[in-house]
Amino acid sequence: MKKVLFTATISKHFFYFHQPCFKFFHDNGFEVSTASLGEIPMADVDKHYDIAFERFPLNIKNYNAYKQLKRIIDGEGFKIVHCHTPVGGVVTRLAALKARKNKTKVVYTAHGFHFYKGASRFNWCVYYPIELFLSFVTDCLITINEEDYAFAKKHLYAKDTRLVNGVGYDTDRFFPVSPEAKSLLRLKYGFSDGDKILIYVAELNENKNQSMLIRAVKAVKEQCGNVKLLLVGPDNFKGEYQKLAAELGVDKNIIFKGDCLDTRELVQLSDIGTVSSLREGLPVNVMESLACGLPIVAADNRGHRALIKNGVNGFLVEPNDWQAMANRIIELIDDGELYSKMSAAAVEMIKPYSKDKVIEQLAEIYNGLM
Repeated sequence: MKKVLFTATISKHFFYFHQPCFKFFHDNGFEVSTASLGEIPMADVDKHYDIAFERFPLNIKNYNAYKQLKRIIDGEGFKIVHCHTPVGGVVTRLAALKARKNKTKVVYTAHGFHFYKGASRFNWCVYYPIELFLSFVTDCLITINEEDYAFAKKHLYAKDTRLVNGVGYDTDRFFPVSPEAKSLLRLKYGFSDGDKILIYVAELNENKNQSMLIRAVKAVKEQCGNVKLLLVGPDNFKGEYQKLAAELGVDKNIIFKGDCLDTRELVQLSDIGTVSSLREGLPVNVMESLACGLPIVAADNRGHRALIKNGVNGFLVEPNDWQAMANRIIELIDDGELYSKMSAAAVEMIKPYSKDKVIEQLAEIYNGLM
């Protein structure tokens, strides 16, 4: 039987983003395997290998992960190995060097290079040389935004470089709901129709930069009063954002929801999507909010620019300019006609980024490799 292996640093990456790919390969007669730290059982996965990945690529412990993965790849004879996440991409491509000589095809999806215009010198010195070297042993490099694609075509040396619309959003789950359905959802979660609800679905960390949103909420509260911000995601910042909210007197306006495997209803009951991250590849959380008809107010970066047309389906503001973000949020709250136009544009413009469209793009790549 033909075999395919997917690798990533942690198993949640597969659960959230790649199950349609597993189904594609199953439907085409492949045995599907995954390799990551931890396991979440999934319908179309036949085998899982628990690999002791560490998130920083130069961590010495990744040498053990390399040895584990090399034994598996050399022994199983995979037709295709598709790796994701920075560490998964580094360790897997090194582990697959021998297998490539035996005609295994290696695919790497860059979910946003860590080196980019405006990135730190450290990121350029560490991550770019690694990607440059590994591009020579990559059969297909998949990028998910125009900036990374243009850079990879010019400065990296994979056999083939493709642009794919990210990992896609699920049209069966993320869509606009009627005002009546939204009211019922708000009642279920303890909100009123009069609340102006903002949402950001992302882990709490330094890059996601939730402090920008917390400061913006303080400014919005002073003018609009009944604003709520849902911060949905695990706290990987040791409670710092909760402390900031308390210091600014907005702790009752900000709801820290923690880690949620299913965010659909929370997005659908919200009014405006807000995103503050400093670096993004092509964020699914933005896709899902747009698909539900939420205009977005976002910090300007390459991933957000790919999905948001300023003034059409949302607004882009300078990173860390919380006052500009607050002003745009207030504008959407106060101007019902503008809100309606942006909401309609949000739903229409995100359609090319559905999972079905992305699978069509990936199927063309996979079929070419097979």
